[in-house]
Amino acid sequence: MKKGQELYKKAKRIIPGGTMLLSKRPELFLPEIWPSYFSKAKGCKVWTLDSEELIDMSIMGIGTNSLGYGHPEVDEKVQQTIIKGNMSTFNCPEEVELAEELIEMNPWADMVRFARSGGEANAIAVRIARAASGKDGVAICGYHGWHDWYLSVNHNSNNDELSDHLLPGLKPKGVPKNLKNSVFPFQYNNIKELENIIKTQNIGTIKMEVVRNFGPENNFLQEVRQLASKNNIVLIFDECTSGFRETYGGIYKKFNVEPDIIMYGKALGNGYAITSVVGRREIMEYAQETFISSTFWTERIGPSAALKSLEVMKRIKSWEIITSIGNKIKDGWEKISKTHSISISASAIPAVSSFTINCKNSLHYKTFITQEMLKKGILASTNFYACIDHSQKYVDDYLFNLNQIFHIISKCESKQLNINELLDNQICDSGFGRLN
Repeated sequence: MKKGQELYKKAKRIIPGGTMLLSKRPELFLPEIWPSYFSKAKGCKVWTLDSEELIDMSIMGIGTNSLGYGHPEVDEKVQQTIIKGNMSTFNCPEEVELAEELIEMNPWADMVRFARSGGEANAIAVRIARAASGKDGVAICGYHGWHDWYLSVNHNSNNDELSDHLLPGLKPKGVPKNLKNSVFPFQYNNIKELENIIKTQNIGTIKMEVVRNFGPENNFLQEVRQLASKNNIVLIFDECTSGFRETYGGIYKKFNVEPDIIMYGKALGNGYAITSVVGRREIMEYAQETFISSTFWTERIGPSAALKSLEVMKRIKSWEIITSIGNKIKDGWEKISKTHSISISASAIPAVSSFTINCKNSLHYKTFITQEMLKKGILASTNFYACIDHSQKYVDDYLFNLNQIFHIISKCESKQLNINELLDNQICDSGFGRLN
């Protein structure tokens, strides 16, 4: 047994769930075989605890590193920050500079609050919006974190209303039952459903991902904006994932619509912990009329990393680079699937894309892809998060190997081979099934 697998066995005994992040659980990739832990990471490569070098053609730190692992300019800035001191009794000046950059990036906005994780940023935004609107009700569309306000949806009458937004069967244990019927999900592109929620519930906030698996239809985002304005509802765009993937800032810029609050995370610090809540002054001022405060939101590394990451992004137009790479991958998926007559459904924006094989054995095939790619020194599943270090050579090698794997899958579909006999261990668990 390799070191990573041994360490994960120990972790499951002393860490509930084995990991801090659901999306990093080995069972979602390759149970009993996934390396689980890294010794170092650079560019789009990671090294296991056994010093095996792997090309990451998977989820790149869950989408945090669009500039690649260990970007030299970002890391140098962080090292300088560490030498000068990360924490003190005073505040760091970088947070003011970063706030100015985010406001310039979003000209409709006036004020910014910072946190260190996406879930925190979502909770902050909802608290501010509820304070500003004076209403508890929130209409949601998409995935917005793990906090009580969000998981309370599964206390509603249908008991599993998050199944289309996150994962089916999530139990809201530990979430106060008196939060029932305070948050209501609506389907993307279904403006009538949102209209009905607003008519029948005390909605003061609409929170949504701008785009995820597919784009808006029939001016959907404009209709949402109009509904929010007409009913004095605070409109929040959650761009913790989509931010900096197709524009310098939010993907909302592509659709000629502006929110009242927007959150950025993941790529903002290129692997360093920093998230932001950016909004209009008349709404953000309500942060002073409720209690929102945390010690480590004042540390210096996050803002320093973000400032340098934004500088690099702007200079090289990283969003164009990763979108181009993502399109090459998606085109490759389409060609390979057609070559082998295997139906797939590809979704999401190019830089954070995924595909599903449309058949009853889809999880078996997903596991097989991961298994066989790992043997070739490639971390891969049915997701691909692009970074600027994904060179043409890596893209070509990935697609070449995927084509060979699809050839075997086609033989399984035609009953020439049995997929169960080709798997080295059990199949992977299903992951997030996000709505949009």
